[in-house]
Amino acid sequence: MIPIKTKLIILRGNSGSGKTTIAKSLQGRFGDGTLLASQDVVRRDMLSVLDRKGNLSLDLIRQITEYGKGKCEFVILEGILLKERYGEMLMDLIRFYEGNADVYYFDLPFEKTVERHQSRALADVFGEDSLRAWWRAKDYLGTAGETMLTEEMTEESILGLISSRIV
Repeated sequence: MIPIKTKLIILRGNSGSGKTTIAKSLQGRFGDGTLLASQDVVRRDMLSVLDRKGNLSLDLIRQITEYGKGKCEFVILEGILLKERYGEMLMDLIRFYEGNADVYYFDLPFEKTVERHQSRALADVFGEDSLRAWWRAKDYLGTAGETMLTEEMTEESILGLISSRIV
């Protein structure tokens, strides 16, 4: 079996910014064998740990994301993935993928994330106070080529942009 050249796509941003929606749409667009690693699924559903420094999810997220290299054409990693907690791991993953990675940051104002959150199923689980406590403005990773996704961009324009960069 010839190893597949894998593209890593990292989607980061505040809660309610649209990361999961875009990640799932990309997975559907790219098709079978596209690996989607979601910070919330690993942290909350698989491990049931809080997003604190040194939590167990960091290593498992890295391992799942690394697993896809050479096996899947696309690996999508999505989550809040705060730079202070996950930045070193993300930079290690970019190096592990030999630079064949695209990094996107949902750079939306707080009010827009609250608006988007209100249309989610999780709106009944946590509200604006929690969103405000978790909020980090401009939490850029700072890697070359990091692309900002803004509130003016539609779901289709974001999907089109990301798809157009796949080589």
